[in-house]
Amino acid sequence: MATSVYPNMGGAVDNTSAAKFIPEIWSDEVIAAYQTNLVLANLVKKMSMTGKKGDVIHVPKPTRGSAHAKVANTAVTIQNSVESEVLININKHFEFSRLIEDITEVQALASLRQFYTGDAGYGLAKQVDDDLFALGKSFGNGDGTAWNTNAAFQIASDGTLQAFDIDGAADVNVFKDISFRALIQKMDDADVPMDGRSFIVPPSLRNEIMGIERYSSSDFVDGRSTQTGKIGELYGVDVFVSTNVPIIDTTGGATVRGAQLIHKDTNVLAEQQAVRSQIQYKQEFLGTLYTADTLYGCQVMRPEAGFVLAVN
Repeated sequence: MATSVYPNMGGAVDNTSAAKFIPEIWSDEVIAAYQTNLVLANLVKKMSMTGKKGDVIHVPKPTRGSAHAKVANTAVTIQNSVESEVLININKHFEFSRLIEDITEVQALASLRQFYTGDAGYGLAKQVDDDLFALGKSFGNGDGTAWNTNAAFQIASDGTLQAFDIDGAADVNVFKDISFRALIQKMDDADVPMDGRSFIVPPSLRNEIMGIERYSSSDFVDGRSTQTGKIGELYGVDVFVSTNVPIIDTTGGATVRGAQLIHKDTNVLAEQQAVRSQIQYKQEFLGTLYTADTLYGCQVMRPEAGFVLAVN
């Protein structure tokens, strides 16, 4: 320990003596872990609210117009629509905290910090993805309270799609290529753009997909892994796997999950505060309080551009 008598400067606490309490490394590690574990959040439209005040974003949602034939010697047809808007409430504030006692700080390996930052990044990323997956209840004409049968489907024995029926796994049959093509057609019929489509599946459906010969070809799996969770591409749709795909039915003890086919503009994620890390020494506990948190909101932008597929 260095000491000095004022006004001499021989014992000041500086970056060298307090290195363990400087949060830059913690911040870098938690942000890296957060980005690595996001799946669905990387597939939706993002809006930055960083540095802006307010708790609601008003996003205009204009009504599509239509073309009219020009009749000779007549004026053009003037169109006017009462435009609507989508409200995004910035009301989700989640944190991940650990209190590390001094004895642990002194005796533990540096890998303990890496575990905590990685765990914080994973926990916050899972929360964001869970909130985005829950928006599937608002697809179609859903009101966000239940899985809407207008936008949630299950596979019939012949591979066709039928409205989702909450009765366990009784009517949820094996995934087939014809089922996926029927789901894509529903998106086509809704006039959803061809690019920017994603199909997010649980590990169980990935297992089924791997058993379909054509899905194991080089056309599906091209060896590239440019995005977290991406396992291939089929009919122009990027296919991703996520353990966060929600459970939508447990009737009779069965576990039915809701895979989602979405477009990039189906949902929107608005971040008012990106993941940050803070460290504070708590003398009353003789320990260091570490907290990572984020502030955001999410909403469905195009409910007609999202579909849920029930799978065992």
